[in-house]
Amino acid sequence: METPLTRNIAPGKPPTDMGAYEQNGGYQGLRRAMAELSPGDCLQLVQDSNLRGRGGAGFPTGMKWSFVPMEKATPGHKYLICNADEMEPGTFKDRLLMERDPHQLIEGMILAAYTIQADIAYVFIRAEYHTAAARLRQAIADCYAKGYLGENILGSGYRLDMLVHSSAGRYICGEETALISALEGKRANPRAKPPFPQVSGLWGRPTIVNNVETLCNITHIIERGADWFKSLGVGEDAGTKLFGVSGRVKNPGCWELPMGTPIRDIIEGCAGGMEDGYQLRGFLPGGGSTDFLVAQHLDLAMDYNVIGKAGSRMGTGTMIILDDRTCPVGMVKNLMDFFARESCGFCTPCRDGLPWTSQILDDIENGRGCSEDLASLENNIGFIGAMGNTHCALAPGAMEPLQSALKYFREDFERHLSADRCPYGEAN
Repeated sequence: METPLTRNIAPGKPPTDMGAYEQNGGYQGLRRAMAELSPGDCLQLVQDSNLRGRGGAGFPTGMKWSFVPMEKATPGHKYLICNADEMEPGTFKDRLLMERDPHQLIEGMILAAYTIQADIAYVFIRAEYHTAAARLRQAIADCYAKGYLGENILGSGYRLDMLVHSSAGRYICGEETALISALEGKRANPRAKPPFPQVSGLWGRPTIVNNVETLCNITHIIERGADWFKSLGVGEDAGTKLFGVSGRVKNPGCWELPMGTPIRDIIEGCAGGMEDGYQLRGFLPGGGSTDFLVAQHLDLAMDYNVIGKAGSRMGTGTMIILDDRTCPVGMVKNLMDFFARESCGFCTPCRDGLPWTSQILDDIENGRGCSEDLASLENNIGFIGAMGNTHCALAPGAMEPLQSALKYFREDFERHLSADRCPYGEAN
């Protein structure tokens, strides 16, 4: 099994510097592009590869790039932004890539910027990722010294400047238009679309925003081709994916596996199964803003369409496990507290609806609930969770674990209503 994203990463191995990266074939994709490929050729390779965004939505990367106007009659800056604001609960895959192999991301960004003919690129990174930011800045400095960044890259005539921007910190900055607002020095509010960032993004100029893992794949697609990339998947989707598991399993962690790997292979194989004395009740397949799946879904393939048909989203591919000793009401309340706190406050359903939902869950969890509370939760799910009723997808995403918890664990909510405290007690 090939693992291109993590080929330079291993336990106990130091972070990959410029020398080690080049020794293992690094920057060969960049050399190929600068010597042999036009921006159009690179775009065609990415489109043919069927690479889908690894940040959560799964939108085809090549299609997204194709919306950038390439006419020479539209002079001015174009921007590439790497979304490294990894704040989705339960997600820790991009940190691994940035800390352990920063040059892979830098090369992918240079190639992506060349494809859309951007002349300035930013890494918008989560404020808490101090180590990753320091290593990326060092990698960028090394690239300037080697001629991989700056004026006339490898004699091609192409120029690109790259900077690292540390976020002031908000979950909403993971939404691409809120990220753009923050990068401009404004409040991190999402923007209405259209216009889409590909046409009018950072400072009103064409802009592409892609996730860390997505951009790391570009390096290998340009070097080795679209057919090779498609051959890595075992289902409908192409390539490999970083999958993670956290919770009461024997071996929590992050692994690079083929797209379409069965869920059971990840939880019971890579993660070692549940800790002794614990049973699996459910899991969030792609971070805190996805719907619960349960044991009957263990044999499903982890790809976008299969998980979507099961009633959830693959999201970031990082699973959060719910065991039989953890209260599902308390777990959902913890997530709702987070999303309510992280709302940008721009629209009423999110600003007021999420704290209200959180308070209802707090009452139920602490023995103050009543039967009408379940109807209120379902009413909030129907309104706040409906796309189009809110300015962005934060609130609908926050409703996903709640709506699926009521579907699969409703008896736990009802048990709380007849108790003066959480029935899980100290075990919770």
